[in-house]
Parts: sequence; C-alpha cells; structure tokens
Amino acid sequence: MNDMTSLRTTLAPAALLGAAALVLTGCSTSPADAEAEGGRTATAASTDGDRIVLTYDGGLLTLDQDLRVVADDGIDGFTRVNPAGDGRHVLVTVPEGFRVLDTAADPALTDAVFPADTGGHAVVHGEKTALFADGSGDVTVFDHDDLDGDTLPDVETTESEAAHHGVAIVLEDGTLLSTIGTEESRSGVRALDDDGQEIARSEECPSVHGEGAVEDEVAVFGCTDGALVYQDGAFTKIDAPTEYGRTGNLFTTEDSSVAVGDYNDDPDSEGYLLDQVALIDAAAGEYRVTDMPEGVGFTFRDIARGPADEAVILGSDGALHTFDVATGEPIDTVDVIDAWEGPAEWQDAHPALKVAGDIAYVTDPAERKIHAVDLTTGKVVASSDELPGVPNEIAVA
Repeated sequence: MNDMTSLRTTLAPAALLGAAALVLTGCSTSPADAEAEGGRTATAASTDGDRIVLTYDGGLLTLDQDLRVVADDGIDGFTRVNPAGDGRHVLVTVPEGFRVLDTAADPALTDAVFPADTGGHAVVHGEKTALFADGSGDVTVFDHDDLDGDTLPDVETTESEAAHHGVAIVLEDGTLLSTIGTEESRSGVRALDDDGQEIARSEECPSVHGEGAVEDEVAVFGCTDGALVYQDGAFTKIDAPTEYGRTGNLFTTEDSSVAVGDYNDDPDSEGYLLDQVALIDAAAGEYRVTDMPEGVGFTFRDIARGPADEAVILGSDGALHTFDVATGEPIDTVDVIDAWEGPAEWQDAHPALKVAGDIAYVTDPAERKIHAVDLTTGKVVASSDELPGVPNEIAVA
C-alpha cells in the first residue's frame, strides 16, 4: 500500500448485520425465558437519567440512575465496555468485534455487532465514533446518532499500515488521526483527509497510547517521553519534564486546553498504581506534573474530568481527589470507599471511576457495590444494593 494513501471502504448496515449473523453464537433472551436459559434477567425501570453498565465475571449489569439493577445479561470472559456516543448505546467487546448494548427503557444486549479482529479502543468525538481493531489495524467510523438498536449505521473503514494496539479519533472537520505501529512497537500518529490521503504524520511519539481532543479541536496523544499535539494540519511535540515520562491515558474536555493523564517517570516500575498526574496544556505548550497525596495511588480506571473541567482522581485511599488543571493545586477530597490495593493484573477488578455531568460513579468491588457522588456538593448521594457480581469495567450512557 502506498504510504500516502489508505484504503477506505463504506459498508451499509445490511452488510455488517450479515457478518454479525455469521459470528454470533447466541443472543439475549427475554425476561420470560431467562429462568429457562439462564441468559438474562430484566426489571422495569425509569427511562430518565443516566444508565450505568458494569461488567462482572460472566455478565453485564445495566443500572438506572437510582443504581438499581434493571438488566443482567450473561456474557463469557473478560470484556470491556465503552459508550457508543449517542447517549443510549454501549459497545461491548466480544471476540467478533463490538457488540451493541441498548440501555433504553428495556435494556438489551442486541444482535448487532461491528465486526473487528481483536476489538480495542472506541473513541467518541463530535458526531463520530471510531473503533480500532488491534488484530487487523482497521479503523471503523460511524455517525453514532444513526445507531438504532439492531440496525447498524453506514460505516467507513480505513486500513492501517500494519496491525497494532492502536487508537483513532475523527475531528469535526473530518480529519482522521490514527496511530502508527506494528505488533512489536508503536511510533506515532498520521492524519488522513476525507479521501484517505495522508496529509501529515509524526513518528516522534514512542509507544503512543491515549488520546483526546481539547479546546479548539486540538488533538493530544500520550507518549513515553511527552505528548504529541495535532493542530491546524501539523504535529508538534511537548516534552515530558523527565527523560522518561509516560502518559498512557488522557482525559479531555472541549472547554479546556489541558489534557489530564496518568504519569510514570520510572521505566522499571512494577504494578499498576501510579501517584503522579500529567497536566498537558496544548495551547501553552506546557507539560506539568502534580503529585497525589503521599502514599496514595491510582490506576488508569481512576481518572476523569469534573463539571468545572477539574481533574478527578479516585485514590487508593478510597477518596475522590480533585485538582485545578491550570495550577495543579488540590481542590477537595471526598471519602467514598475503603482503602484498596492495586490489581495484580490490569484486567482484575479494582475500583473504577466515571463522571457524567455533576455525578461521579465509583465502583466498590470489595463490597460488590457502586456509589454516586455529587461533585458540586461533595456528598455521596446514592449507593447500590449488593450487586450480582463483582463490578469491573464501567460505562455510562
């Protein structure tokens, strides 16, 4: 394949559904069939407010805004969940790709699947959602508002130069930013226009991982030595404050020029707990690091942005810690759950954080619960009953 172009194809929903039908081995049962087949249970619920989706070993739980379980879908193995972008659907990684979970009035794991060889990251920005298939390098893009239950929208597929654990994001002007890499290493990001023509690239981002778009449609990617920034058709590099300074996950908002991420300055570190937070100001070209309180760590699942664009970190002390992203100064601390230890493997269940509007949702695997915290008041406003399984991954629609 020519280095300056990428193959893009467009598929209609019928083609995708045909592929999904070939690979799916089962589907959700109705509540009436759940006892007989052991596949699914559902409970009537309010249609207002957030829907929270939790994974556990053997299934998916859908909760309403009152943290009440309204659906329990059986599913095998470890899986990941990501919002589809339309405020209603959640994408569930399965061996066949990204399966669609409808969280509406009667939540259901649908038969619709976006095919992907080893589905990885799902990134929502603007009106587009980009799915990356690590096993092939294919990027599948769709308008998420066109997603409707079992009916998949038209998609556009772009090939990477090689398969790798990657990520892609579509800017509002149609520019597709996609990582560069192989099965052995990752080196940077390339930009493609609407016709799939490469318009810019940078291979100055070793082990690229983590992405987001900050204020003014500026994209930021994490590297092991800083951050790669794409703006106005060109890439620039912001160096980390240390020679080795890895940021692997970024959290952004459209009203702030600062990307918040995890930070690791020790290439020989062990375990998954980190104790430094990266604050990358793309507008100022500055890369700052702020410390968590002494003895307090967090993992990649424990970072979010609050209603005032503040950084929100769920610490291993069981508290939510908020920071001003402009100064790095702490704002507040809210106790939520008991102290916890880092996982032995990243897939292991450990406390996780998601923020929707003013509410922070905090999972509590030790107690098999989830809690809702109002970030404007610092109060825990709701807690679930004991859940049917130990919560692991979380997504909010």
